[in-house]
Amino acid sequence: MIFGKIDYINLLPFHVFLKSSSLPNAFKQSLEYKKGVPSQLNHKLKRRQIDGAIISSITSNHSMYHRLDMGIVAKKEVKSVLVKEGKCVQDPASASSNALAKVLHVRGEVLIGDRALKEYLKNPNGYIDLAKLWKERTGLPFVFARFCVTKDRDFYQRLSKRFMAKRVRIPRYILERYAKERGISQRDILEYLKLISYHIGPKEKRGLKLFLNSVKKLKKENI
Repeated sequence: MIFGKIDYINLLPFHVFLKSSSLPNAFKQSLEYKKGVPSQLNHKLKRRQIDGAIISSITSNHSMYHRLDMGIVAKKEVKSVLVKEGKCVQDPASASSNALAKVLHVRGEVLIGDRALKEYLKNPNGYIDLAKLWKERTGLPFVFARFCVTKDRDFYQRLSKRFMAKRVRIPRYILERYAKERGISQRDILEYLKLISYHIGPKEKRGLKLFLNSVKKLKKENI
């Protein structure tokens, strides 16, 4: 079993959960040498270089994947998927966020992840929060990424359910390390994590379906 890791703060509780769980050492080691940004994991999973990952939601409907009811969800604002108005520049790290900006007809530079969160905390008025705008226009949460696997579905399903049923406490030393590495205070990290949800229920699935249909419509219009 080889799992690909998105090394962003939004999945920190899941990574803490995995490290504290009774899992094979080889699986835990794969978390470090198979990590990358969402767009990289999209390609690795498709090429079967890994057998499980939380990948960009826009690529999650591939017929070869088993889709689990876990992912990265923003109920309202998210503070880490932003657009700075101006010249259109896509963020190579995320296919879903780039597509969301197009669906919402927002022009500018797309920023995602910890870098985006850090910029937002410096100047919250200088950016458009795409998850917040999506919520305002649709009334639905936005699913940025979804847990997909190509094999060992039962194992990953049990693992994801255990995580979502558990309240994960992040050890102080890990918070301190992330705060130092990312240049974001421990308090801001904890406040940010309150904005992130992981369960993909009926409402989240409706939001995801609407997003994917909107992307298809855009593509047809641009043919």
